[in-house]
Amino acid sequence: MKKLITAALATTALVAGSVAVGAAANEDSGTVVRVIDGDTLIVSINNGDHTIRLLNVDTPETKDPNQPVECLGPQASKYLEEALPKGTQVRLEFDVERHDKYGRTLAGVFAPDGSLVNAEIAREGLGIPVQFGSNDKFLPPVQAAYEEARTAKTGLFSETVDCTLPAQLAQTAQALEEAAAVAPARSSAAAGAAAAVLVTEVAAAKSLRAVLAATKDANRAIYWAGLSATATTAALAALDKGIATGEQKRDEFKSQQSTLAAAEKKAEEERLAAEARAAAEKKAEEERVAAEKKAADEAAAAAKAAAEEAARQAALEAERLRRLPAPAPYVAPAPQPYVPPAPAPYVPPAPSKYTGPRCYAPGGKTWRPC
Repeated sequence: MKKLITAALATTALVAGSVAVGAAANEDSGTVVRVIDGDTLIVSINNGDHTIRLLNVDTPETKDPNQPVECLGPQASKYLEEALPKGTQVRLEFDVERHDKYGRTLAGVFAPDGSLVNAEIAREGLGIPVQFGSNDKFLPPVQAAYEEARTAKTGLFSETVDCTLPAQLAQTAQALEEAAAVAPARSSAAAGAAAAVLVTEVAAAKSLRAVLAATKDANRAIYWAGLSATATTAALAALDKGIATGEQKRDEFKSQQSTLAAAEKKAEEERLAAEARAAAEKKAEEERVAAEKKAADEAAAAAKAAAEEAARQAALEAERLRRLPAPAPYVAPAPQPYVPPAPAPYVPPAPSKYTGPRCYAPGGKTWRPC
């Protein structure tokens, strides 16, 4: 059981004025039967079970069929269960109006140590002050405890409990800041992803802003957060600034996405064209190589055929020569004796009809015109 704050004397002092001599009819006592939620329990009084609603404090809903379980509602119920376990003797004090519209008994509930449970649950940050009609007897101690919780950032004021409005404000501000601080993208996909994150975070921030701007009656989230008017104004201003920055960065990423997509499309087209050229060049080279190989194969086949034909012809010639009859042996002719030729008889030249001067050769047998 959580330790109840030992402020019993101060609490008692705040409400002592309401406990005067002769006011016994405005008090009662009983035994806790069970806890319903953070601000409601069943107490046995004079052998009869009565539903007791803690006066001047409201805790997050857990049992209302028309409301979802609210932030820290289960924790408020657990706190009350630990503070007032079954069988605990409690003292009840009443105010002007004894019952609410649901028939529940409205009371200040005092634990065995004298502490006012209505205030203690507010001090834990699990309840806020509320006035029921003209019943305000326990409002001052509940408000004081509530301010303690707000100063200490406990329970509904905590920035570390995810469901509280302060935590959501801190988380939203951080998420917007981180999303807007992303470095410029290097691809359209990265730019699109960054823009999508900002779209989500801006939408979440706008939803949270709507919660802050709503009235307490219209939206219980701000009611439970218990932000002061000053704090709400500051939070709204911070959200507006973050939303504006986020939208600007979102638009920048979308523009970047469009620019990068166009560049990527051009690069892809160029790549495809280069691949097509490379494919065409490769095909032409393959065709050239194939043609050269075909020509080489054909030349090799022709050479082989020619060689085979030459070999066949040589074989045929060899076979023809083999079939020829053997030649007769060579017999050299007998030598003949030398007979010198007979000298030719001298035939004097015919007389010439030349009448000119004559030049005779030595011996006087021949001459020539001089």
